[in-house]
Amino acid sequence: MFDKISFIGEQNIFVNLKPEVEITNNILSSHVVITDREKQLLGEIAELDSGRVKIKLLGEFQDGKLYGGIIRKPLLDASVRAVNSEEIAIILGGNNPDGLILGASPFYNGESVFFNINEFFSNHFAIFGNSGSGKSCGMARLVQNVFLNNKIKPYNANFILFDVSGEYSHAFSNLSNIDPNYNYRVFTTGGDSNHSNGFEQLRIPLWLLNSSDLALLLMSNSHSQLPIVERMLKLVRIFAESDDVSLAYKDHLIAKAIVSVLFSDSTPVRKKNDIFSIVETCSTVHFNLEAVITGVGYTRKFRDCFNIDKFGTFTESILFTEYVTSFIHDEFDDYEPKNITYYSLQDLEKALDFTLISEGWYKNENTYADAVSVKVRLHSLVTGPYSKIFNYNSKVNLEQYLSYLLFKNGKKCQIVNINLDDMDDSIASVITKIMTRMIFDFSKSIPNRGSIPFHILVEEAHRYIKNDNDHYLIGYNIFERVAKEGRKYGVILGIISQRPVELSDTVISQCSNFLIFKTNHPRDEEYIKKMIPNINTDIVDKQKGLQSGSCLAFGTAFKIPVIVKLEMPNPTPLSSNSDIVIHWLNTR
Repeated sequence: MFDKISFIGEQNIFVNLKPEVEITNNILSSHVVITDREKQLLGEIAELDSGRVKIKLLGEFQDGKLYGGIIRKPLLDASVRAVNSEEIAIILGGNNPDGLILGASPFYNGESVFFNINEFFSNHFAIFGNSGSGKSCGMARLVQNVFLNNKIKPYNANFILFDVSGEYSHAFSNLSNIDPNYNYRVFTTGGDSNHSNGFEQLRIPLWLLNSSDLALLLMSNSHSQLPIVERMLKLVRIFAESDDVSLAYKDHLIAKAIVSVLFSDSTPVRKKNDIFSIVETCSTVHFNLEAVITGVGYTRKFRDCFNIDKFGTFTESILFTEYVTSFIHDEFDDYEPKNITYYSLQDLEKALDFTLISEGWYKNENTYADAVSVKVRLHSLVTGPYSKIFNYNSKVNLEQYLSYLLFKNGKKCQIVNINLDDMDDSIASVITKIMTRMIFDFSKSIPNRGSIPFHILVEEAHRYIKNDNDHYLIGYNIFERVAKEGRKYGVILGIISQRPVELSDTVISQCSNFLIFKTNHPRDEEYIKKMIPNINTDIVDKQKGLQSGSCLAFGTAFKIPVIVKLEMPNPTPLSSNSDIVIHWLNTR
């Protein structure tokens, strides 16, 4: 079929066809081997012309292995032929003992396409595609194939799936049928109907959140709100230590706040109102309007110490001042909570009240709006439907909590689905970040680094893994940190998205493997070409003609970029379109 090489370019060669050969389109995208005296190269037929073909150079065969990329060009007298069966097996990864099947090749009679398990699942990966392109089914099939594989039994796998649209709730429901040691667990934020399906209420221990988590949870959009959140977190931990420490510290804060009012330039009436406001907001047994203050031979109630005489002063100012200052202990100003403590949203709200009176944010015109904003958002969370998520009854640390997620009735759960379908994007985004941060912190604390791998799969990732300069707190993007550092700790991201252009540039640039289903939006196509390192424009252009369920697979786990037809997953995710005709004809 092939005659002499007529032209050698940077990445392509042109080869004449023998005159008797009838040109057919079915040789497009098929592979050829170019052999000269020194080397054996792999190429792909990219274009057909009158009497010749354009061949794109892909890699080089050495000692029975295929290496992607070209360093040496072929000689002009090199011979060109179609690949044989052994070479096809190398191209499709079939000779790899650590290979996992991905799907079938539409160009080689349905031959299976494999990828290197370690190269794929030890690196961040991305799955892109339009709605309806087979992206969700492809992701489900990929994970199902891991557990259907007979070469390696992933009993210690930890797949954490953030299912933001509820598509995957049943996709792995028959996992234990494959092997009784495989288990699947679904947590939900939804109502009773979800719980009746065997789903469990997602709950997160509030005390495992750090100040950045709380700032995100409270939608802090100003850096001046950070000190409020940090102070609140410190106080709630101190208040939770013991009754004696909690009372003494609260009295200290109230006393300091009252003293700051007493020695201010305000009028007596204003001082009285401000002090009453403090004790009504933050009261203890020693500081409330009915508390009894003992003098020499007499007593006064707290409220009675603020009667104003004809000279415009408080009648019991000396008694009251001595009483208040007796509760101030300077050593408390540098006091830090010592151990892990457990607290509720209501405890956090009370700590915020003490924060605002102790630091005087309500009295500062510049910070008043920020303080009120934090207070309103926290109260909305306390009284809103999402408060149940942070109602965790057991006193656990981070390791114990992750163990709770991954084990049920003493059995290891290899796949944990966090179904966020019933949540607003604003809170779902925070949940994904908080839980990812917890996993990352735990993984960093393991002495044998990377020995407990976690795969964090985020569906509709463009809604949550994005550049945060237009989000809440600038700079807090746990996904970018995991993308840059997670691999060495065994924390691997799998991002699934139909709009890669909306994703974080940093996260995409750190992905090593890609499954690209049909993507039509020109901005997404250009973005993929721009953001993926060492990607050839021609490779990305291939996905334009893909059928649903087929993808372009490339990266470190593949010998060369290949087009793959994936089997339908069993069970399937709930991602198919509504059958309009059936529903129109349904008479109920």
